[in-house]
Amino acid sequence: MASGDLPLRRNRDFVLLQVGQALSTVGSSTSQIAYPLLVLATTGSAPKAGLVGFARMIPYGLFGLLAGLASDRADRKRLMLAADAVRAAALASVVAALAMHELSFVQIIGVAFVEGTMFAIFNVAEVGALRAVVPARQLPSAAAAEQARIGVVELIGPPLGGALFGAARLLPFLFDAVSYAFSLASLLAMRTPFQQDREPEAAPLRAQLAEGFRWLWQQPFLRTCAVLFTWLNLAFEGLVLTLIVTGRRQGLSGGEIGGIVAALGACILVGSALAPRLARTLSMRHVILGGLWINLTVGAFLIEPSVYVLLAGGVPSIVLTPTVNSVVVGYRTAIVPDRLVGRVTSVTRTVALFGVPLGPLIAGLLLGWLSPRATVAVFTGLLLVLALIGTVSRSMRAAPSLAELDSLPPATQPG
Repeated sequence: MASGDLPLRRNRDFVLLQVGQALSTVGSSTSQIAYPLLVLATTGSAPKAGLVGFARMIPYGLFGLLAGLASDRADRKRLMLAADAVRAAALASVVAALAMHELSFVQIIGVAFVEGTMFAIFNVAEVGALRAVVPARQLPSAAAAEQARIGVVELIGPPLGGALFGAARLLPFLFDAVSYAFSLASLLAMRTPFQQDREPEAAPLRAQLAEGFRWLWQQPFLRTCAVLFTWLNLAFEGLVLTLIVTGRRQGLSGGEIGGIVAALGACILVGSALAPRLARTLSMRHVILGGLWINLTVGAFLIEPSVYVLLAGGVPSIVLTPTVNSVVVGYRTAIVPDRLVGRVTSVTRTVALFGVPLGPLIAGLLLGWLSPRATVAVFTGLLLVLALIGTVSRSMRAAPSLAELDSLPPATQPG
């Protein structure tokens, strides 16, 4: 760390951003576990549970690019505040409908879609906010800290969501709606501008969007990572729904399923603690290839189809995930020009997250037709193919080093 760079724990705006988002994402995590539980309780249909997961996640693929463009053209803080307000209102409508016993499956899908759309807007703008408050050389560490936040959230949120759902079906959604107030308060308290001063873009919208694609395309390593992560996200989201459905079929309660999902959060937390050391010790290539091959441990479920074996099989890859994310996201966020942060982030995440909504949709369909063991076999086969592709990839063999970030100038200017 260069002289003049405050430790992250003393960076006021970084701490505000992390605390606000921690409280907010705990709420999101409670409703995330509650959505499939609510659909399974009211319809008993795994395909319908997968459809709701699809509706909640597909907006990133549909609107992520426009969200990135808006993030580069508009005030990022205002976009984030508006997204939080809309999400709170959408979830409040679920609470009201449940209280009046008038909630329909169509409303569940609609609210999930609105929430996912606002998440896309918020998520892209948040990267610009992070880049604004953290020096470039500290961004990998900041990304690791965000992974730790995710681990804490996943440790607390799922069992809390399962317990709240068991007490009353509306409680997880009420908790999530209220949690956005904390996010709003933290954003309002931050002092640093979320973008540099910039001239209005004169180019047509299509050309502005193309600039983000062009920048990513000229970065072979990041381009390859985005494509690989697309299919990895599909597999992992599908496996999470498989874990939930398998737990239900094997007699677990909502609270017990929440506890199982929370164990994944504990693994993320452990992995986040290890991430800075692993990032310093291993090259980016070895971190990513190690992650690709270690994913195959979920195949243990093929030998013993117990929900606990599926959980244990996912532990090694979940522990390594924070390191993979921190080095890739930290490197990308540091090297992209500020005026392109939103567009490049949206392009990268639209590509990488394209598989996210397909994961639960495909898993739901497979679980409707096949056994959990056969469903896991399909996803394990996909993970094996991805590991082989990553191993032979030229761009992965020429992966960059985090040491390059030490020579970068400050990302933002006071103003």
